[in-house]
Amino acid sequence: MRSKSAVTLAGVSALALYSSMAVGSKYNLPEPQSIIAQEIYDMHIWLMWICLAIFIGVFGVMFYSILKHRKSLGYKAANFHHSTTVEIIWTVIPCLILVVMALPATKTVIAMKDTSSPDMTIKATGYQWMWGYDYLQGEGEGISFYSKLSTPRAQVENKEPKGENYLLEVDNRVVVPVGKKVRIILTANDVIHAWWVPALGIKQDAIPGFIRDTWFTADTPGIYRGQCAELCGKDHGYMPIVVEVMEAGEYTQWVAAQSGASAVKTSMRSDK
Repeated sequence: MRSKSAVTLAGVSALALYSSMAVGSKYNLPEPQSIIAQEIYDMHIWLMWICLAIFIGVFGVMFYSILKHRKSLGYKAANFHHSTTVEIIWTVIPCLILVVMALPATKTVIAMKDTSSPDMTIKATGYQWMWGYDYLQGEGEGISFYSKLSTPRAQVENKEPKGENYLLEVDNRVVVPVGKKVRIILTANDVIHAWWVPALGIKQDAIPGFIRDTWFTADTPGIYRGQCAELCGKDHGYMPIVVEVMEAGEYTQWVAAQSGASAVKTSMRSDK
């Protein structure tokens, strides 16, 4: 009994250690920063363990059978007969495994589509090759700007060393407050683009003539980076997405600064 408890404890500890190491690995999904991203990450880890268990079980039995029942040990080829029971078992078990895997995935997909009752709404429009943003609802309503790649051309042409956020920095970031439900309405002006910020658990296509939407609630202030995830032309790799999440007070200051800048631009146009 003690040995079984020790094995179980060791297994749980190994899983926890692996999960903590995997979060910080550059080969894994980025550290989740929203509830949807956390659910996606958790499913990724658990489904991987299920697939690994199946892999070990199937190939373990196969290699054991090959090694222990080889011809050199005097074994002869088996002559199997039809068994309805066996066929039902090997059909039902995979179906049950798929159902167990599908239930949490379906729950998360449904949650990803629930864009109701947002605290603020931002329209994102894809262009070849930049993003346009319009704050439609909530604090900051009326703010509009374009967001373009700000990586120096010299770095792109290998004339200067690559920066820390090479091809992942923009001149104008999408700024949102922490802990607020942000609805993103997506469309495109020319071809299909996709708005993808993995740390926030968002990936949604932007299609010309159609309106798609998604949402996120950022748990922690910070800067989260993404890219267009649909091949959209020669500069597809040069239209990054940067979301800056601020505390409520900082966000209010940012909104005031943007509103002031917009008023100045409007005044300059009227003077002309």
